[in-house]
Amino acid sequence: MSLSAAISNALTGLTAASRGTEVVASNLANNLTPGYARREVSLSPRTYGGGVQIDGVQRTVTASLLADNRLSQGRVANSTALAGFYNSMEKSIGTVNDGNSLNSLIAGLDAKLIAASSQPNSEIRLAEVLSSAKDLAGKINDVARDIQSARTNADHGIAADVDHLNTTLEQIAKLNRQVVTTLANGHDASSLMDARQKAVDSIADIVAIQEVPRENGRISLFTKGGAVLLDGMTPSKIGFVSSGQVSPQDAISDGTLSTLSIDGEPLSILQLNMFAGGSIAAQFEIRDRLAPELQTQIDAVARDLYDRFSDPSVDPSISPGGHGLFTDNQQTFTGTSELGLANRLAVANSVDPANGGELWRLRAGIDAAATGNLGDSSLLIRMSEALNQSRTSSSTGVSQSPRTLSVFASELSSFSATARLRAESALSQDNAQFSALKSTLLSEGVDTDREMENLLALERAYAANAKVFQAANDMLDNILRMT
Repeated sequence: MSLSAAISNALTGLTAASRGTEVVASNLANNLTPGYARREVSLSPRTYGGGVQIDGVQRTVTASLLADNRLSQGRVANSTALAGFYNSMEKSIGTVNDGNSLNSLIAGLDAKLIAASSQPNSEIRLAEVLSSAKDLAGKINDVARDIQSARTNADHGIAADVDHLNTTLEQIAKLNRQVVTTLANGHDASSLMDARQKAVDSIADIVAIQEVPRENGRISLFTKGGAVLLDGMTPSKIGFVSSGQVSPQDAISDGTLSTLSIDGEPLSILQLNMFAGGSIAAQFEIRDRLAPELQTQIDAVARDLYDRFSDPSVDPSISPGGHGLFTDNQQTFTGTSELGLANRLAVANSVDPANGGELWRLRAGIDAAATGNLGDSSLLIRMSEALNQSRTSSSTGVSQSPRTLSVFASELSSFSATARLRAESALSQDNAQFSALKSTLLSEGVDTDREMENLLALERAYAANAKVFQAANDMLDNILRMT
């Protein structure tokens, strides 16, 4: 080996050690930086002349682990939304021991009816019956409103997710272009790839994402269900039109609620499954299936309450086609518009002094023309019996087993509590899996002890190459002095 070749080889070693030190320094500096992937210098022997050449800087990321982590992230977001929905619904309906639950208010109305029947001439006790009836109707209204609020919030949540998804896809497409340009110019694109990975991670909770590597450092993105999000330099445009306020009657099927679209093409209800596995799917589930399911049940409770008090055998004063103590927004319920009845349920104005009514009609009858016998408690007793009578629901979509109103309400409370427990259990499992995957992914990050070992090795390599360079240079100087 000639002295000039020795000097050249030593210089390549010095260059490689310097570049390695730069990469180690970057790794240590970004030890706590979220989304930073550890770098390694890729080296190989030079084909001609000896020495070492730098092939580039490689990001150390296990693609399969990163993909699993993103899918798990989406499942956590999905479970979180569902658990939050059922938790809010359980609080709205109330538990058995809750003084403001449906069951408690039904029991409260029954107690006031019994108390009033012992003193039917007492306006105070009749007023307490009215107050309890209004509290019960108001509770049913509140539950129905909370259900619609959940649907509205889900609709707005979809809009927010779609907006974030579109914005982020544009960013990823831009980073794709920058990566291609940077690599084509022979520069390190690791920082751009870090930013791109972080951007993809930020939408993994919206929908289950699959990343596919392409040529020249690009990536393509698809949903796990097969929808194309980004394949090329221009991302797909996801469309959604949010509703201002969702009503009980609104649905995708009649066009009052929006579905998703891809580049202007609306997706069918079946095609929405392509966006499963994240928060956006959970919001559609809440808006279009889970909340309407609860609406059906609370409407059935409202109808059962209405029917019990509008029965002429309970209150003979009710005129043909009239209503009882409870009304459909002060009208007679026709039986054809049950959807949303819980939102419209109200105590009859005819018994409410605040609305021009008379308390004595609670004793004499809703449509009674006169006060009647002040000591007659028969109507109050029949009302109490009506509450506790086992009867079959007139509503479709619910069990037809005969039951009391209290049992009917208990079934709704039990349903929401069971669904909440099931959702929280799923969330706990998804969180545990996500934590395990996240820990494994983080373990592939920067290990400071390992980096310090690499730094010491680079220091020794640099010193050795510097020694070779100095020795060869001294030899060359000696030769030059001899001449």
